[in-house]
Amino acid sequence: MSSSTPPSPSYPLSELCVLADLPTRTVRYYVQIGLVDRPVGETRAARYGSTHLEQLLLIKKWTAAGVSLERIRELLRGESPPVAPRTQAIGTVQVRSHLIVADGVEIVIEPHRARLSPEQVRQFTRSVMAAYARICEASPQTDKPQDQPR
Repeated sequence: MSSSTPPSPSYPLSELCVLADLPTRTVRYYVQIGLVDRPVGETRAARYGSTHLEQLLLIKKWTAAGVSLERIRELLRGESPPVAPRTQAIGTVQVRSHLIVADGVEIVIEPHRARLSPEQVRQFTRSVMAAYARICEASPQTDKPQDQPR
């Protein structure tokens, strides 16, 4: 017996839209701007496969998360440019850690944005404190502030 691979699924536009839970107009727009690959065939005979469905589901997930279509295009291509900071809306809650190293030296860490685990934040804190201590030991400062010219 010969082992044959099952044929890949093929959907008309109407079926693809039901599977992706997207309007026909949206899917056509995504194809038009190049976010989704062109179908096989033209007009009513056009067929879409599992790759098209995967692309649409990813686009749907990312747009629901607030990602721009331009950024989605980059993600679909496998590119990984830096993510531009989003403007903060009124009422946004942010979690930040403030590391007070010394009087006048403070570091603000946004662990989620920096993609740091709690253990990595603790390790970072210990490293910064140790580095600051080494710098201070290497160049001791006088206790008296220097007179400033007026």
